[in-house]
Amino acid sequence: MWHITCGDLAADCVRQLLAEGNEVRILRDDLAVGPLADIESPPCEMRMAFWEGVWPVGLEPRPDFSGIASDAEWLARLPDQAHQITIWHGDSASEQLMLARVAAALEGSSIRLHEVACGTGDSRVGTRMAVSMHAPDALAALYQPRLVEPACIADLANQWRAAVEENAAIRRWVDGRFLGEDHSRIDSELQAACGNDWMPLARAMAEVMAHCNGFFATDLFLYWRARELAKRGEILISDVAGVGYSKAQVRRPLG
Repeated sequence: MWHITCGDLAADCVRQLLAEGNEVRILRDDLAVGPLADIESPPCEMRMAFWEGVWPVGLEPRPDFSGIASDAEWLARLPDQAHQITIWHGDSASEQLMLARVAAALEGSSIRLHEVACGTGDSRVGTRMAVSMHAPDALAALYQPRLVEPACIADLANQWRAAVEENAAIRRWVDGRFLGEDHSRIDSELQAACGNDWMPLARAMAEVMAHCNGFFATDLFLYWRARELAKRGEILISDVAGVGYSKAQVRRPLG
């Protein structure tokens, strides 16, 4: 049986619970952010270009973004290479989008799709849970796969197709549905978190993360948005050419 997780941390947690003969497939793409228009059309040039732009130029090791196309090819073959699939998911928009994407890949096939729901159903900060946030014993208690019925698969597949067609910059998971938006909200929150005096960029980013409902805004994503704001002169960063943000300082423009 294939077990599918969103990211390496979740996979490491899940592997500890599986009996021999089960395999884990990791889908690493953070589907909550970036364009989706060509994500099912290898070589997925638009999707790859997005992540190339997000990743700081000098930060090593640099991921192999061709894995985006490999995932699309693997999912296209999935109905012909498995009998049962188990999806592990929590409340992150990325995990829920992964569930919807796999459902779309399996819609109409004879493959039995199971889910291990590890979230609370609430994607707000302080309430939400991702697979990797659970302690081993808590995750073991949640390991009770449930069959996803065809009607639910169809609903999830429709949600995935709608998200791909909308092609929003950001997708939040709210009340069981995906809501697309542009960068203006997250950019405004990041700008508001900056003071008039120099302060660590990491502190401003942490402030945004602490109030970001609907999706997990990662440090690399927010660092990219900070660099974009700096390019427009809306904030000032002490070292926009650096490979990381840990030593960078930020403030609002004067005047």
